[in-house]
Amino acid sequence: MKRILLIMLFINVCVIAQTQRFIYEMQFKMDSAKEGHEKINFALDINPKDVKFYEYDYLKADSINKVNGNYAHHYGGWFPSVKRDRNSFKNQNYELIGHDMFSFPSEDKISWNLTKETKTFGEYTLQKATANFGGRIWTAWFNKEINISEGPYKFRGLPGLIFQLEDSKSNYIFTLVKNSNLKETYNTVGFLETFYGTKPLEISEKIRIRKKQEFYDDPLQDMRNEYKDNMKGEMNVMGTKITSKEQFNDLNKKVQEMLRKTNNPIELNKAMKY
Repeated sequence: MKRILLIMLFINVCVIAQTQRFIYEMQFKMDSAKEGHEKINFALDINPKDVKFYEYDYLKADSINKVNGNYAHHYGGWFPSVKRDRNSFKNQNYELIGHDMFSFPSEDKISWNLTKETKTFGEYTLQKATANFGGRIWTAWFNKEINISEGPYKFRGLPGLIFQLEDSKSNYIFTLVKNSNLKETYNTVGFLETFYGTKPLEISEKIRIRKKQEFYDDPLQDMRNEYKDNMKGEMNVMGTKITSKEQFNDLNKKVQEMLRKTNNPIELNKAMKY
Protein backbone atom coordinates (compact mmCIF):
# COMPACT_ATOMS: atom_id res chain seq x y z
CA MET A 1 0.00 0.00 0.00
CA LYS A 2 1.27 3.44 -0.90
CA ARG A 3 2.42 5.44 2.11
CA ILE A 4 0.53 8.70 2.28
CA LEU A 5 2.31 11.75 3.61
CA LEU A 6 -0.32 13.36 5.80
CA ILE A 7 1.04 15.84 8.31
CA MET A 8 -0.65 16.56 11.61
CA LEU A 9 -3.15 18.92 10.08
CA PHE A 10 -5.94 17.52 12.14
CA ILE A 11 -4.89 19.55 15.16
CA ASN A 12 -5.37 22.71 13.09
CA VAL A 13 -8.11 21.56 10.77
CA CYS A 14 -10.61 24.07 12.11
CA VAL A 15 -8.27 27.06 11.94
CA ILE A 16 -10.32 29.34 9.71
CA ALA A 17 -7.43 31.55 8.61
CA GLN A 18 -5.61 28.68 6.95
CA THR A 19 -5.94 26.85 3.68
CA GLN A 20 -5.74 23.07 3.77
CA ARG A 21 -4.23 21.69 0.55
CA PHE A 22 -4.73 18.02 -0.23
CA ILE A 23 -2.91 16.31 -3.10
CA TYR A 24 -4.73 13.49 -4.86
CA GLU A 25 -3.29 11.13 -7.41
CA MET A 26 -5.78 10.28 -10.14
CA GLN A 27 -5.33 7.11 -12.17
CA PHE A 28 -7.54 7.14 -15.23
CA LYS A 29 -8.22 5.56 -18.59
CA MET A 30 -8.50 8.01 -21.45
CA ASP A 31 -9.54 5.04 -23.61
CA SER A 32 -11.88 2.81 -21.60
CA ALA A 33 -11.24 -0.11 -23.98
CA LYS A 34 -7.53 -0.29 -23.11
CA GLU A 35 -5.75 -1.75 -20.10
CA GLY A 36 -3.54 0.35 -17.88
CA HIS A 37 -3.94 3.80 -16.42
CA GLU A 38 -2.38 7.20 -16.82
CA LYS A 39 -1.71 9.38 -13.78
CA ILE A 40 -2.21 13.04 -12.89
CA ASN A 41 -1.84 14.79 -9.54
CA PHE A 42 -4.44 17.30 -8.36
CA ALA A 43 -4.65 19.96 -5.69
CA LEU A 44 -7.74 20.33 -3.54
CA ASP A 45 -7.53 23.70 -1.80
CA ILE A 46 -10.00 24.06 1.05
CA ASN A 47 -10.00 27.77 1.77
CA PRO A 48 -11.92 29.68 4.45
CA LYS A 49 -14.65 30.68 1.97
CA ASP A 50 -14.35 28.37 -1.04
CA VAL A 51 -12.98 25.09 -2.41
CA LYS A 52 -10.89 24.69 -5.57
CA PHE A 53 -9.83 21.54 -7.43
CA TYR A 54 -7.32 21.68 -10.29
CA GLU A 55 -4.36 19.86 -11.85
CA TYR A 56 -1.18 20.24 -9.80
CA ASP A 57 0.86 21.20 -12.87
CA TYR A 58 -1.03 24.51 -12.94
CA LEU A 59 0.79 25.36 -9.72
CA LYS A 60 4.15 24.64 -11.30
CA ALA A 61 3.44 26.95 -14.25
CA ASP A 62 1.99 29.60 -11.96
CA SER A 63 5.07 29.60 -9.74
CA ILE A 64 7.31 30.31 -12.73
CA ASN A 65 4.99 33.08 -13.92
CA LYS A 66 4.89 34.71 -10.50
CA VAL A 67 8.69 34.73 -10.31
CA ASN A 68 8.97 36.21 -13.81
CA GLY A 69 6.07 38.64 -13.35
CA ASN A 70 4.25 37.55 -16.52
CA TYR A 71 2.06 34.82 -18.03
CA ALA A 72 4.67 33.49 -20.45
CA HIS A 73 4.70 29.93 -19.09
CA HIS A 74 1.48 28.09 -19.99
CA TYR A 75 0.04 24.76 -18.95
CA GLY A 76 -3.23 23.58 -20.48
CA GLY A 77 -4.86 20.93 -18.35
CA TRP A 78 -6.73 17.98 -19.83
CA PHE A 79 -9.06 17.66 -16.84
CA PRO A 80 -11.65 20.33 -15.93
CA SER A 81 -11.14 22.44 -12.79
CA VAL A 82 -13.90 23.32 -10.35
CA LYS A 83 -14.54 26.02 -7.76
CA ARG A 84 -17.37 26.21 -5.23
CA ASP A 85 -18.37 27.93 -2.02
CA ARG A 86 -17.80 26.01 1.20
CA ASN A 87 -20.60 23.58 2.04
CA SER A 88 -22.12 23.87 -1.43
CA PHE A 89 -22.82 21.51 -4.30
CA LYS A 90 -22.94 24.42 -6.76
CA ASN A 91 -19.79 24.28 -8.85
CA GLN A 92 -18.22 26.68 -11.29
CA ASN A 93 -16.57 24.55 -13.97
CA TYR A 94 -13.50 25.54 -15.98
CA GLU A 95 -12.83 23.53 -19.13
CA LEU A 96 -10.25 23.97 -21.86
CA ILE A 97 -11.75 23.34 -25.31
CA GLY A 98 -9.16 23.70 -28.03
CA HIS A 99 -7.08 26.73 -27.05
CA ASP A 100 -9.86 28.57 -25.19
CA MET A 101 -10.94 28.27 -21.56
CA PHE A 102 -14.66 28.22 -20.87
CA SER A 103 -16.60 28.47 -17.62
CA PHE A 104 -20.11 27.32 -16.74
CA PRO A 105 -22.11 26.61 -13.57
CA SER A 106 -23.56 23.28 -12.47
CA GLU A 107 -25.36 21.96 -9.41
CA ASP A 108 -24.02 18.54 -8.52
CA LYS A 109 -25.88 17.13 -5.56
CA ILE A 110 -24.56 13.70 -4.56
CA SER A 111 -26.68 11.35 -2.46
CA TRP A 112 -24.42 8.97 -0.53
CA ASN A 113 -25.26 5.56 0.87
CA LEU A 114 -23.19 5.06 4.02
CA THR A 115 -22.24 1.50 4.97
CA LYS A 116 -20.77 0.05 8.17
CA GLU A 117 -17.83 -1.44 6.28
CA THR A 118 -14.41 -0.11 7.27
CA LYS A 119 -10.78 -0.72 6.38
CA THR A 120 -7.36 0.47 7.46
CA PHE A 121 -5.36 2.83 5.27
CA GLY A 122 -1.96 3.48 6.78
CA GLU A 123 -2.73 4.76 10.29
CA TYR A 124 -6.30 5.73 9.44
CA THR A 125 -9.60 3.89 9.66
CA LEU A 126 -11.79 4.56 6.64
CA GLN A 127 -15.52 4.00 6.21
CA LYS A 128 -17.17 3.02 2.94
CA ALA A 129 -19.88 4.96 1.10
CA THR A 130 -21.36 4.56 -2.37
CA ALA A 131 -23.16 6.85 -4.78
CA ASN A 132 -24.37 7.16 -8.36
CA PHE A 133 -23.01 10.27 -10.02
CA GLY A 134 -22.32 11.35 -13.58
CA GLY A 135 -23.40 8.04 -15.09
CA ARG A 136 -21.01 5.98 -12.94
CA ILE A 137 -21.27 4.03 -9.68
CA TRP A 138 -18.73 5.26 -7.13
CA THR A 139 -17.21 3.89 -3.95
CA ALA A 140 -15.63 6.35 -1.53
CA TRP A 141 -13.57 5.65 1.57
CA PHE A 142 -13.59 8.50 4.07
CA ASN A 143 -12.27 9.25 7.54
CA LYS A 144 -14.99 10.54 9.84
CA GLU A 145 -12.44 11.77 12.41
CA ILE A 146 -11.37 14.48 9.97
CA ASN A 147 -14.19 16.97 10.02
CA ILE A 148 -13.87 18.08 6.39
CA SER A 149 -16.84 17.18 4.19
CA GLU A 150 -14.85 17.36 0.96
CA GLY A 151 -13.03 15.21 -1.56
CA PRO A 152 -11.65 15.21 -5.10
CA TYR A 153 -13.47 16.92 -7.98
CA LYS A 154 -17.18 17.40 -7.14
CA PHE A 155 -17.34 14.61 -4.57
CA ARG A 156 -18.31 16.02 -1.20
CA GLY A 157 -21.05 15.75 1.41
CA LEU A 158 -19.73 12.84 3.48
CA PRO A 159 -19.16 13.17 7.24
CA GLY A 160 -15.39 13.25 6.80
CA LEU A 161 -12.59 13.69 4.29
CA ILE A 162 -12.49 11.33 1.28
CA PHE A 163 -9.20 9.40 1.13
CA GLN A 164 -10.00 7.08 -1.77
CA LEU A 165 -12.55 7.17 -4.57
CA GLU A 166 -13.12 4.76 -7.45
CA ASP A 167 -15.82 4.03 -10.00
CA SER A 168 -17.16 0.50 -10.44
CA LYS A 169 -15.21 -0.10 -13.67
CA SER A 170 -11.96 1.43 -12.36
CA ASN A 171 -11.83 4.06 -15.07
CA TYR A 172 -11.08 6.70 -12.41
CA ILE A 173 -9.22 6.07 -9.15
CA PHE A 174 -8.38 8.89 -6.72
CA THR A 175 -5.99 8.42 -3.81
CA LEU A 176 -5.01 11.01 -1.21
CA VAL A 177 -1.20 11.10 -1.12
CA LYS A 178 -0.16 14.31 0.65
CA ASN A 179 -1.36 17.44 2.39
CA SER A 180 -0.06 20.77 3.64
CA ASN A 181 -1.25 23.78 5.61
CA LEU A 182 -0.92 27.12 3.82
CA LYS A 183 -0.62 30.30 5.86
CA GLU A 184 -2.92 32.12 3.44
CA THR A 185 -5.25 31.38 0.55
CA TYR A 186 -3.28 30.68 -2.62
CA ASN A 187 -4.03 33.19 -5.39
CA THR A 188 -5.21 31.20 -8.43
CA VAL A 189 -6.20 34.18 -10.56
CA GLY A 190 -3.41 33.40 -13.05
CA PHE A 191 -4.83 30.03 -14.16
CA LEU A 192 -8.35 29.60 -12.77
CA GLU A 193 -10.30 32.85 -12.52
CA THR A 194 -8.34 33.90 -15.63
CA PHE A 195 -6.49 31.65 -18.05
CA TYR A 196 -3.08 33.35 -17.98
CA GLY A 197 -4.64 36.79 -17.96
CA THR A 198 -7.64 36.05 -20.19
CA LYS A 199 -10.99 35.65 -18.45
CA PRO A 200 -12.73 32.36 -19.34
CA LEU A 201 -15.74 32.72 -21.59
CA GLU A 202 -18.98 32.20 -19.66
CA ILE A 203 -21.20 29.69 -21.43
CA SER A 204 -24.13 27.34 -20.79
CA GLU A 205 -24.03 23.55 -20.92
CA LYS A 206 -25.76 23.70 -24.32
CA ILE A 207 -23.09 26.01 -25.73
CA ARG A 208 -20.37 23.85 -24.17
CA ILE A 209 -21.60 20.87 -26.20
CA ARG A 210 -21.66 23.02 -29.33
CA LYS A 211 -18.11 24.25 -28.73
CA LYS A 212 -16.81 20.71 -28.22
CA GLN A 213 -18.55 19.60 -31.43
CA GLU A 214 -17.03 22.53 -33.34
CA PHE A 215 -13.59 21.59 -32.06
CA TYR A 216 -14.14 17.98 -33.11
CA ASP A 217 -15.29 19.02 -36.59
CA ASP A 218 -12.00 20.86 -37.19
CA PRO A 219 -9.51 20.25 -34.34
CA LEU A 220 -6.61 21.73 -36.31
CA GLN A 221 -8.41 24.90 -37.35
CA ASP A 222 -5.88 27.28 -35.80
CA MET A 223 -2.97 25.43 -37.38
CA ARG A 224 -4.82 25.29 -40.69
CA ASN A 225 -5.23 29.07 -40.65
CA GLU A 226 -1.57 29.47 -39.75
CA TYR A 227 -0.66 27.19 -42.66
CA LYS A 228 -2.64 29.39 -45.06
CA ASP A 229 -0.68 32.42 -43.87
CA ASN A 230 2.66 30.63 -44.17
CA MET A 231 4.38 31.93 -47.30
CA LYS A 232 6.60 28.82 -47.57
CA GLY A 233 3.55 26.58 -47.82
CA GLU A 234 4.81 24.11 -45.24
CA MET A 235 4.82 23.65 -41.47
CA ASN A 236 5.35 21.01 -38.81
CA VAL A 237 2.17 19.82 -37.08
CA MET A 238 2.32 17.18 -34.33
CA GLY A 239 5.63 15.90 -35.66
CA THR A 240 4.41 15.71 -39.26
CA LYS A 241 5.74 17.98 -42.00
CA ILE A 242 2.71 19.44 -43.79
CA THR A 243 3.14 20.60 -47.38
CA SER A 244 -0.43 20.25 -48.74
CA LYS A 245 -4.07 20.68 -47.74
CA GLU A 246 -4.60 16.96 -48.28
CA GLN A 247 -2.10 16.18 -45.54
CA PHE A 248 -3.96 18.50 -43.20
CA ASN A 249 -7.21 16.66 -43.95
CA ASP A 250 -5.59 13.28 -43.22
CA LEU A 251 -4.13 14.55 -39.96
CA ASN A 252 -7.49 16.05 -39.03
CA LYS A 253 -9.09 12.60 -39.36
CA LYS A 254 -6.42 11.06 -37.11
CA VAL A 255 -7.07 13.65 -34.41
CA GLN A 256 -10.82 13.02 -34.69
CA GLU A 257 -10.22 9.30 -34.28
CA MET A 258 -8.16 10.01 -31.16
CA LEU A 259 -10.94 12.21 -29.75
CA ARG A 260 -13.47 9.40 -30.28
CA LYS A 261 -11.27 6.82 -28.55
CA THR A 262 -10.57 9.08 -25.57
CA ASN A 263 -14.19 10.11 -25.12
CA ASN A 264 -14.28 8.82 -21.54
CA PRO A 265 -14.99 11.79 -19.23
CA ILE A 266 -15.37 11.39 -15.50
CA GLU A 267 -19.04 12.36 -15.87
CA LEU A 268 -19.87 9.67 -18.39
CA ASN A 269 -23.39 10.96 -18.94
CA LYS A 270 -21.83 14.08 -20.46
CA ALA A 271 -19.72 12.17 -23.00
CA MET A 272 -19.94 13.64 -26.48
CA LYS A 273 -21.83 11.71 -29.16
CA TYR A 274 -19.34 12.08 -31.98
